[in-house]
Amino acid sequence: MIARRLRRRAVPYLYLAPALILLVVWTYRPLVQALELSTYSWNLLPGTSPVTVGGANYERLLKLPSFRESVWRTVVLILGLLPFTVVLPVIICLAARKVSGRARTLYQAMIFTPFLVAPVAAAAVWRWLLHPGTGFVDRLLGSDRNWVYDAATAPWVIVVVTGWQLLGFANLVVAAGMASINGEYEQAARVDGASSWQVHRFITLPLLRPTLLFLVLTTVLLTPILTFPLIDSMTQGGPAQSTTNIYYLLWEYAFHTFDAGLSAAAGVLLFTGFAVVAALLVWMSEKVSFHDD
Repeated sequence: MIARRLRRRAVPYLYLAPALILLVVWTYRPLVQALELSTYSWNLLPGTSPVTVGGANYERLLKLPSFRESVWRTVVLILGLLPFTVVLPVIICLAARKVSGRARTLYQAMIFTPFLVAPVAAAAVWRWLLHPGTGFVDRLLGSDRNWVYDAATAPWVIVVVTGWQLLGFANLVVAAGMASINGEYEQAARVDGASSWQVHRFITLPLLRPTLLFLVLTTVLLTPILTFPLIDSMTQGGPAQSTTNIYYLLWEYAFHTFDAGLSAAAGVLLFTGFAVVAALLVWMSEKVSFHDD
């Protein structure tokens, strides 16, 4: 009898076992190894042995101006992308309601297409469009500006190109969120004499709050990773490190200066910081969902 109960209780865990094993092997094990490596000094050269330095890598990292500046650039990059992943998708989805039939399908497909473009290919196309003097953008504006290699414009080039790619994904998420809203709410509001603006302001947007918080969370967590191939292909972190965010700086520590311990320390701090932000956003999302219910 006891053995039968144990078998029944073990069945769900057996189904979860493959996913849990992969999660441990490919996520938690590397995290533990990164934490361990952050306490060593090692130049990655064959034949050399890591030297234990304790928390010296963290102390050295926090004193580096390049680290503090890269954190600030990452914050600016995330804030610059939020209009592309939160504001514009809502506007586009509200506008798409006025389009019907095959035109609507084509309309949504055109917006989603950039998300399917490989970042390296997108970087090559945008470098051609932004080529100084002869590029489409300079000819359109009548200017001769080097958009990619100007420290004042290069960070915003990364923001625009990344936002252009993420817009389709965010639009799809918002469209799914709007489709889940019961149409009876709008009908009741129309009967009471509410205008389109009032319907969107007091019904659509409040019911979309969990979806929008999810997009904020996605933007915060994925921005450093998604921008890496664009930065590496277009600016290599320059000019004057103006496009070097925390993720790209971590990579430079590991594969340019060959300081594995410092890179691992940056990775641990990056993971900890984003984990705190993610926990806060998830908590906010649960509060919003509970309030809506």
